[in-house]
Amino acid sequence: MTVASPAARMSQREVVQALSGLLLGMFVSILASTVVANALPRIIADLGGSQSVYTWIVTTELLAMTATVPLWGKMADLYSKKLLIQLSLGLFVIGSLIAGLTPNVEILLVSRIVQGVGAGGMTALALIVMAAMIPPRELGRYSGLFGAVFGVGTIAGPLIGGVLVDTSWLGWRWCFLIGVPFSLIAIALLQKTLNLPVVRRQVSIDWLGALLITAGVSTLLIWSTLAGDKFDWASWQTGAMVAGGLVLLALAVLVESRAKEPIIPLGIFRHRTVTLTIIASVLVGVALFGGTVFLSQYFQISLGKSPTVAGLMGLPMVFGLLISSTVAGALITKHGRWKGYLVAGSIIMTAGMLLLSTIGSKTSVPLISLYMAVLGIGVGMLMQNLVLAAQNDVPAAELGATTSALTFFRSMGGSIGVSALGAVLTHKVTSLFAEKFGAQAGGSTEVPDVSALPPEVVTVVQDIYGTATAELFLVGAPIAFLAIIAVIFIKEKPLSTLSGEERRKQEEEAATLPVH
Repeated sequence: MTVASPAARMSQREVVQALSGLLLGMFVSILASTVVANALPRIIADLGGSQSVYTWIVTTELLAMTATVPLWGKMADLYSKKLLIQLSLGLFVIGSLIAGLTPNVEILLVSRIVQGVGAGGMTALALIVMAAMIPPRELGRYSGLFGAVFGVGTIAGPLIGGVLVDTSWLGWRWCFLIGVPFSLIAIALLQKTLNLPVVRRQVSIDWLGALLITAGVSTLLIWSTLAGDKFDWASWQTGAMVAGGLVLLALAVLVESRAKEPIIPLGIFRHRTVTLTIIASVLVGVALFGGTVFLSQYFQISLGKSPTVAGLMGLPMVFGLLISSTVAGALITKHGRWKGYLVAGSIIMTAGMLLLSTIGSKTSVPLISLYMAVLGIGVGMLMQNLVLAAQNDVPAAELGATTSALTFFRSMGGSIGVSALGAVLTHKVTSLFAEKFGAQAGGSTEVPDVSALPPEVVTVVQDIYGTATAELFLVGAPIAFLAIIAVIFIKEKPLSTLSGEERRKQEEEAATLPVH
């Protein structure tokens, strides 16, 4: 292994300059997952797609992003982080251009896979690069910005998409093209501002392990997307896909345990902090994605708001997340204590889920905004600080794999959580329709167009969706509560004052010293 001569620690100004490129790249990659939410009906209509294509336009990008995160993280431990992050942004640009110019739904689906691979790299590598530049003791003040960008990108996407679609001289294609100039600016900024020593290690990546992990995860994600729609949750298809996915993942564990350079080093799970932060990250994923995906539908159907207004109504959650992640990060940097914010964040997140379980079609907008702000505050205190706790606990050589593992499991939690909570919502809506309109109406799974319904029917439909959404959060609250238990058992350790690169150099020097 050869190591380039280490550069001096980056100054605060250099760190901020490099972070500008990272934050911009991360924002557009997250935006890609969410910006199409309010544009999908128009996209499907223009391209002549079916209802199943509607789901897959979102799912393919999320699937590709989630499945490739561990591979990007492993490559970050072996190759130039700067080159990899520029490569991921380049892939994102190519995918976005193809999507924006697509003539049909088939090419659109391919472009979403390319976008997802690029977005997966950006999501994992941004946090890894930040850990390489900045000591954990100082990471709080910066990681709050990343939490804020993640939240803003997740929640503001539907709003931006709605505005683009509603603007006649732009249209839905700009939902994809809007990210291209920002990605190119991010590539240029990183080329100029990001300077990290390159570690060159003469090893090969465990491609078999990568293939098995990707195949296993993809199978489970595809199952969670299709179950409850194309086939019942309790069906032979469910049994076959879940068993197949678990067998592939079991084989992946076997291969990874024997590989010289595993994609996800199993040794990281020996760190209690890493295991517990991964569990908590899965639960945060469920709360964040579940909260944003289904609240948008509630605003439009139960409260009768337009797509643009529904997007604006997500702002209280954005602001709650933005303020809490930034303030908590600054306080962690100032005092060096972090566990209290994890515990408080998990409690507040659970309280937000419980408050949202009381909503209905008659709940006032200010009250809903307050409940959403509470949920955002909890998630903001938790999300990035879980990454900080894990990064502080592992050797520098495993920073990439550990960070990507957390990102990977959070995305997995979000994907499977949305599908599972979506099934709860669908079941409740179907049973309430049958109760109110008779058994024949209860058999339909189509989302109603409220504007086309008679006034007396609209009121009943709005009540049905209000009740069903509240039950969704009531089911989600115990899941969020489990995050409290997970973080309580995390042991607080002093934050390191060395950056990832400085820790790596120290560990390498220690390894070369003779043992007495």
